[in-house]
Amino acid sequence: MTTTTLTARPAPAPTGSTGDPSARARRTRLLHWIAVHSLAVATALFFLLPFVFVFLTSVMSDSQAMSGELWPHEWHWSNYRTVFQTPGFVDWWRNSLLYAGLGTLFTVCSAVPVAYALARLRFRGRRTAMVLVISTMMLPPQVVVVPMYLVWAQQLHLSGSLWPLIIPMAFGDAYSIFLLRQFLLTIPQEYLESAKVDGCGELRTLLKIVVPMARPGIAAIALFQFFFCWNDYFGPQIYAAQNPASWTLSYGLESFKSAHSVNWNLTMAATLLVMAPVVIVFFFAQKAFVEGVTLTGVKG
Repeated sequence: MTTTTLTARPAPAPTGSTGDPSARARRTRLLHWIAVHSLAVATALFFLLPFVFVFLTSVMSDSQAMSGELWPHEWHWSNYRTVFQTPGFVDWWRNSLLYAGLGTLFTVCSAVPVAYALARLRFRGRRTAMVLVISTMMLPPQVVVVPMYLVWAQQLHLSGSLWPLIIPMAFGDAYSIFLLRQFLLTIPQEYLESAKVDGCGELRTLLKIVVPMARPGIAAIALFQFFFCWNDYFGPQIYAAQNPASWTLSYGLESFKSAHSVNWNLTMAATLLVMAPVVIVFFFAQKAFVEGVTLTGVKG
C-alpha cells in the first residue's frame, strides 16, 4: 500500500496585515496627514479665537459683556451704529484712509525708481548710497522727533495736521527701498537688455518692463506701508494730538476707550471696526504679499 503525504500550504496573509509594506506606508502617510492638519487646526484656532471673542463681545448687551458668558443672549447689532454715531469717529476713519492711502502712494512712487537705480544702474558711489540707505534703518525715529517737530511746527506751521507724516513719505522709505531693491535683483538682466536694444531708455524700461514684473514686490511694500500708516499711533500723537479733527483711528480709539471704559461691548465693536480694513486688505492681497516677500533676498 502506498502512503501519500499531504503537505499543508500556508494560508495567504490578509491584505491589510502588519507585514504588508504598502499598508504600513499608507498608515504612516495617514498618521502624518492627521498630525500635520491637527497642528494646523490648533494653530489656526489659537489665532482665530481672540477675534471670535472680540466679535461676540461686540454684539452683547452692556450687562452681559465681560460677565463670563461667551455667547450673547441677544445680538445687539446696534452697537456698531452707536460707534459710528460717536462724534469724531467718521472723521477718524477719513483721516486714517487719507494718511494710509497717500502714504502708501507716495512711498511706492518714491521707492520704485530709487530701488531700480540701486539694483540695475551702474554709477559711482552706488554701494555707498546703498549703505547710507541701510544705515537710516538703524536710526530710531524717536531720536530725531524733537528737531523734526520744531521744523514742521515752527518753520512750516503744519502742526495739528497729518501732513508732517505724509509729506516725508514722498522722499522714500529705507525699508521699502531695500526690500524692493532685493526683489529687482531677481529680474533677469536679459529682459532689460532686450528693451534697451529695442530703443527703450531707462525710464521707459522701468515703466514698461520692470514695474509689471515687480508687481509682487511692489504689492509687498505697499501692504507694509499701508499697515504701518493705519496702525501708527506715535506719529499722530506727536503732530495731531492738539487737533481732534486730525486724529486717526489708532489715536482716536484711545479717546473712545476712555469715554466708554465701562461699555466693553462698544469698545470691542470700535476695535473690530479699526481692525477690519487691515484684515480685508490682507485677505485679498495675501497671494501677492507672500510672493513678494518670498522672492526677495534671492540675490545679494
